Amino acid sequence: MARLGIDDPDLPLADLMSRWPAAIPVFLRHRMLCVGCLIAPFHTVTDACRAYGLDESAFLAELHRAAETGV
Repeated sequence: MARLGIDDPDLPLADLMSRWPAAIPVFLRHRMLCVGCLIAPFHTVTDACRAYGLDESAFLAELHRAAETGV
């Protein structure tokens, strides 16, 4: 089974933050409570962006930048 990429729509947030810890500050900058949330193993970026009213494409771009640069 192939590993899911950071922009895979089926990737749970808990897995995303575990594989790319540099992405955690992106969630915190947007004041998202996803870090440590009990729902994070079940929610995806799509779910989180919908819940917080964020543009998913822009948020994914931030996640990519953070994962690539470590910032």
